[in-house]
Amino acid sequence: MDPALLVLFVGAALASLFMAWVIGAGSSGATPFAPAVGANAIGTMRAALLVGVFGFAGAVTQGGNVSEAVGSGLVGGIDLPVAGVILVLVLGAGLMAVGITTGIPIATAFTVTGAVIGVGLALGGTPVWPKYRQVAAVWLLTPVVGGGVAFGIASVLPRPDAPERCCVPALAGLVAAVLANVEFGFLGAGSAPGTLRGLAQRALGVDGVAWGVAVTAAAGLAIAAVVWWDVGRDEERGLRRVLLALGSLVAFSAGGSQVGLAVGPLLPLIDELRAVSAFAVLVGGGLGMLVGSWTGAPRMIKSLAQDYSSLGPRRSISALVPSFLIAQLAVLLGVPVSF
Repeated sequence: MDPALLVLFVGAALASLFMAWVIGAGSSGATPFAPAVGANAIGTMRAALLVGVFGFAGAVTQGGNVSEAVGSGLVGGIDLPVAGVILVLVLGAGLMAVGITTGIPIATAFTVTGAVIGVGLALGGTPVWPKYRQVAAVWLLTPVVGGGVAFGIASVLPRPDAPERCCVPALAGLVAAVLANVEFGFLGAGSAPGTLRGLAQRALGVDGVAWGVAVTAAAGLAIAAVVWWDVGRDEERGLRRVLLALGSLVAFSAGGSQVGLAVGPLLPLIDELRAVSAFAVLVGGGLGMLVGSWTGAPRMIKSLAQDYSSLGPRRSISALVPSFLIAQLAVLLGVPVSF
């Protein structure tokens, strides 16, 4: 192995770790639990602890798609050299650090995606227009669809003819049904990615679309029944538990999406360093995000939960349900999104 290449890779890895720390400390580390903190369902420090843990889990199990897109799907014709990778990460992390110190959330996806495309084109790469159209469509539709769905849910929950004991379990069942069909690393046959639905079907020894629909429906109904019982037993505490569960899922989704912005530029380099695996890179990025969440996220959580808006449990649930659904769609498509 060329010692000079190894030194440059170590420099790029350190820049990637710094980027991962900034992501964990920034808006992706604060957004998932900010509604829960604003609703007084959890304290700021405990929220930072949980978002770090779930973000790490998401990075390790779901980080592959976005990492691959950022690493090799945004610029055609070239692989970024080590110096270009370092430049991309330093630019993105520097802008994010400004947001952390000022308490203003800066979109991680925009900064890193723009830096990768800018550096790649400057070095002679070619635009990948189909991917750009896909990214642009997701970015343009996310605030419209997310805001519209959140507005619709928030408009229904307080109505007297739509009691929480019915509406909230229905939302929880929908989220559970989607979660059953989300791909996780190592749940498939062998070490391939797979879904909880597929795992259940293999355990039951059944196959086919009809059985897949049945397993998905069973998962949704089971979670809906548990939430229905919990909310009926103690409405306020039940709503808070649903809110914390949704925050955990959004934190998990944030880890799966945002880790790609930190480690994606490194992936083309590991082909030259066969001693380093893509999984090890994802673990390193996840650890960087975890440390960032524990050490830097509380400031941003406070800003989002109190200075920008303080929502009650019902409004917070309305905000987090579409956040989870859109985040998982973006992870599936391999499109980096801002949280």
